[in-house]
Amino acid sequence: MSATILYAFLLTLMAGLATGIGSAIAFFAKHTDKKFLSFSLGVSAGVMIYVSFVELLHGAQIELTALLGNQTGKLVCAASFFGGILIAALIDKLVPSKENPHEVKSVESMQHPPHDRGKLMRTGLLTAIIIAVHNFPEGIATFMASVNSPGLGVAIALAIAIHNIPEGIAVSVPIYFATGSKRKAFWYSFLSGLAEPVGALTAYLILTPFLTPILLHSVFAAVAGIMVFISLDELLPAAEAYGEHHISIYGLLTGMVVMAISLILLA
Repeated sequence: MSATILYAFLLTLMAGLATGIGSAIAFFAKHTDKKFLSFSLGVSAGVMIYVSFVELLHGAQIELTALLGNQTGKLVCAASFFGGILIAALIDKLVPSKENPHEVKSVESMQHPPHDRGKLMRTGLLTAIIIAVHNFPEGIATFMASVNSPGLGVAIALAIAIHNIPEGIAVSVPIYFATGSKRKAFWYSFLSGLAEPVGALTAYLILTPFLTPILLHSVFAAVAGIMVFISLDELLPAAEAYGEHHISIYGLLTGMVVMAISLILLA
């Protein structure tokens, strides 16, 4: 296994386990800094959207048109991009609407525990499973982007890590009140993030043995689609739910600017 592959696995693991940071915040913070979370989630969305369109999708189209010709290359690129969106949407469709893992949870909710411990435990476990399902394609996206460009992988891993922090809160709060154990709540939250390295491992075992230049760049276009869907369906709605509309948009624009400058400096 090459150093690049190991590096991509490490980045994916670090991004996934950021759910543990959210769990720790839920237990030790005195209040939720909603403006900071709103801005940070906006930054995360901005990074992922900019990278998807400017770097991954654009680069895939250039390579595919060179390999397949102008029209066929563009067609394969577009089909792969929307195929990635479809994959992410189908996974999202599997999630029960009543147990939305991106429903905003705050540290303040730790101060007022509901009484039904059984229901709380079911909610916490179901949320952990749902978040794990969501994290699986994110792991594929982070891994494949990191294999393509280690520098780009860092930016995407950081964006997904920010996105995983409120998810850690969403898992840990109900499990803590159901069990009375911060340790159990932390570990369930922590483990839900392991779906991302599992996604990376799946991509490595299933995709890499068959990667041709055409398949490789088709995968990059699909990864762009996955990340755009995640940004529009999860990150921006969560950012707006935590704070004012303009704060999330300022975060979005900041993420795009930072990513643009980073790509210029990395070139």
